[in-house]
Amino acid sequence: MVIKSTKISEAPESSRVVAPVERENDMVNENILRPKTLSEYIGQESIKKHLNIAIKSAQIRKVSLEHILLYGPPGLGKTTLSAIIASEMQSHLKQTSGPAIEKQADIVSLLTSLQEGDILFIDEIHRLRPQIEEILYSAMEDFAIDIMIGTGTGATSIRMDIPKFTLIGATTKLAKISGPLRDRFGNVLKLDFYEIADLAEIVRRSFRILGILVEKSEIWELVARKSRGTPRIVNRFVKTLRDYQIVGHNIDSPIEAEKIFTSLGIDALGLDELDRKLLHILAYNFAGRTVGLHTLASIVWEEEETIEDVVEPYLLKIGFLERTPRGRKLSESGERYIRLEK
Repeated sequence: MVIKSTKISEAPESSRVVAPVERENDMVNENILRPKTLSEYIGQESIKKHLNIAIKSAQIRKVSLEHILLYGPPGLGKTTLSAIIASEMQSHLKQTSGPAIEKQADIVSLLTSLQEGDILFIDEIHRLRPQIEEILYSAMEDFAIDIMIGTGTGATSIRMDIPKFTLIGATTKLAKISGPLRDRFGNVLKLDFYEIADLAEIVRRSFRILGILVEKSEIWELVARKSRGTPRIVNRFVKTLRDYQIVGHNIDSPIEAEKIFTSLGIDALGLDELDRKLLHILAYNFAGRTVGLHTLASIVWEEEETIEDVVEPYLLKIGFLERTPRGRKLSESGERYIRLEK
């Protein structure tokens, strides 16, 4: 059973079609598209293998799983994996996010409401405040929390035991998690961008679940190639094609499907207008020179965090961008792409 919590507010970049962050309309059909078991989960094979062994071991020993930290770019399935882990462990899942836990009382309330074997999922765990982290230290390690009673010189600390539970943290910024908190996770697992074959299989599965009759593998692969290695974007595109099919477009044709993506501003590699704008600025404004993140963000009128967390990861993955201590630089592959686009 999943216990829902406060919804995380959308980031400004979520208006981009290819933004990997979750958007409001992504929630439509989200539950039926998400896999429910490890066997249904496509991709991330090494992580699945490790989790399968860890879950079976915990079940045999009749103990809670060791705490798990999932990290990697947004949209790769960290939230989905947490729900699968809870399902495989036959445990209750409570979900929240770092920004939603504002006061020490918030985390104390969460922890004291847990039952034996429950799983607590904290998204954006790197955004927890230091005073919140300190409470988690003893909760994760000793399954106990220290509560202050009274104020001033008469204040005393009382230690309260809590049920044994599993904390699953998710982050896009591993380096921003403090060492003491990171060290308390028994499993630190990195999710990577997906391969085209795995993405195509996700397209096929989502088409089938939504009742879309498209059996051509070239259509699955076309969608996969444009999805930036990210399952969330795959499913967003699948629902877009479903809508076009419903109103009479022929999405069975690769040529017609390509026209749909072109109308959305998505090219063959899944790059959109913001990606191309950034690459053009590096190519023409700076002529191959290195430029600082602050300067680059100012020119493209985006927040530094948007450039760093949403735009850059995929451009780095496909080799169009180089990140150095002095800033960002267009790679040779990026230069060839700009020349060909002209």
